[in-house]
Amino acid sequence: MILGIHHTAISTPDFERAVAFYRDLLGFEEMMNGGWPKGIESIDRLIGLRDSSARMAMLKLRNAMLEIFEFASPAPKPGDPDRPVNDCGLTHICLHVSGIDDEYQRLRNAGMRFHSPPLDAGPTRCCYGRDPDGNVIELLEFTRPDDPLRL
Repeated sequence: MILGIHHTAISTPDFERAVAFYRDLLGFEEMMNGGWPKGIESIDRLIGLRDSSARMAMLKLRNAMLEIFEFASPAPKPGDPDRPVNDCGLTHICLHVSGIDDEYQRLRNAGMRFHSPPLDAGPTRCCYGRDPDGNVIELLEFTRPDDPLRL
């Protein structure tokens, strides 16, 4: 029986920067920090890589976990910090917020790039921005307290 989604994982070229962004700017709590050296065969089998080594952290924000990886080996291909959300793969992480206009301004003042200011989208207001590696983060505020999709 599947109980729910536990976490989403992101690979980054700059571990400290990514952890600081999600922890210090977005308010995630660091639950675990570790990694593994090259040569652990069971991990290589698990993740489908050869001679892997990485740093990792598990972060938590209310009901969601986020896992951050920085692989030292094998060397990752560089990401596109402007990858369009219509390309196949992970498209975005959505954060449920209150006071979306203030949160948008706070994050924008801290240097986060946004596609647009918050827009009205029926029973919600939302906007898309990007983390330091270009991963898309949606800010979502419900305008109706009885919305069934509200957490």
